[in-house]
Amino acid sequence: MTRRTFLAAVTAPLPPVCVVDTHTHFYDPSRPQGVPWPSKSETTLYRTVLPADFKKVAEPYGVKGTVVIEASAWVEDNQWILDLAAKDPFLLGVVGHLDAGKPEFARNMARFHRNPLFLGIRAGGAAVTEAWKSEAHIEDFRRLADAGLELDVLVAAALLPNVARLSDRVPNLRMVINHLPGATPPPASVLKELAARSALFVKVSAVLRRIDGRVVEDLAFYRDSLDALWEIFGENRLVYGSDWPVSARFSSYASVIGIVHRYFKGKSREACEKYFWRNSRAAYRWRDRGTRPTCTLYS
Repeated sequence: MTRRTFLAAVTAPLPPVCVVDTHTHFYDPSRPQGVPWPSKSETTLYRTVLPADFKKVAEPYGVKGTVVIEASAWVEDNQWILDLAAKDPFLLGVVGHLDAGKPEFARNMARFHRNPLFLGIRAGGAAVTEAWKSEAHIEDFRRLADAGLELDVLVAAALLPNVARLSDRVPNLRMVINHLPGATPPPASVLKELAARSALFVKVSAVLRRIDGRVVEDLAFYRDSLDALWEIFGENRLVYGSDWPVSARFSSYASVIGIVHRYFKGKSREACEKYFWRNSRAAYRWRDRGTRPTCTLYS
């Protein structure tokens, strides 16, 4: 496939389905307190990034709403993002950043859970690894599950078995595994172990790869890893996410959504809708905010 052919494919109008992007980040380094992430050395990312900026790049590709993932470890930045969401119905909800296992977790979770736009939290590999062997972590993740909130997990492929262990300890906790298939897709045996836990979803949000400094644009290169996720997790547990603006370090939004669009448009219309928005509502339990009444997103 030539670059011209590829660009024509990804910039063509998407099928008449709505898209919910379940992985975006917003922040403002110009605030008096600055930001803990990204660092000034991240020249592509270190700038003010707000919902209006995202809508400019995403709306042409059918995106009707987003779930925001908070990358800042500062507790009050959860409120900063929730305040952004309160002003813009395009933001369907917020996955916050709270550290499980700490004495203040229960109080902070209860505070933010009072806001219906607060959908859950994200945890990294260290927290997930500690969780299945630490009663303090387990107790907090049970609080999360009992409150109807979810957990996004960002772990290296080698640590994915710990996600299964955590699910066994807290089986009613909905979890969304971030950024698969990734640069090194996990073995099928690991994916099958995860898929056996019905509360786990997979965010297909790290597809494109570079070889010799160039992004691989041929869908055939990715088909095996995408087929593995499709065949093991099925059409009901895969969700779309872009990781914007981090993804902009790698490629354009057209390329990010284009590669998965070209894969899923080969499935049924129902399966395409499930991946691009319906499954995200099951995973995150975001609520309709009434801004697009004619869109199938709100049917």
